[in-house]
Amino acid sequence: MGYLLLSGAIAAEVAATTAMKYSDGFSKPGPALLTAVGYVVSFVLLAQTLKSLSIGTAYAIWSGVGTATIAVLGLLLFGEGLNAVKIAGLLLIIGGVVVLNLGGAH
Repeated sequence: MGYLLLSGAIAAEVAATTAMKYSDGFSKPGPALLTAVGYVVSFVLLAQTLKSLSIGTAYAIWSGVGTATIAVLGLLLFGEGLNAVKIAGLLLIIGGVVVLNLGGAH
């Protein structure tokens, strides 16, 4: 159940961050509201996740997967560039999450 809640927290955070980009500095009310609601939902789900997963593991997955997903969405939706350094960074994030899970996910 913990990983299901964590998946929801990640999805809400990614939706909120994407909506923030579309909010144009919070000048557009719809995306701005979606940003606020998405982050609240994400934090509530993350808090529930911490009842069953260790904080280090849960936060590493939440932040790492969220960061990697936003980087990919930046490329696909907003035409952000991709180079060898960014690819290396994403691989390091993913590798870090995997290593933390191998080191003690319960």
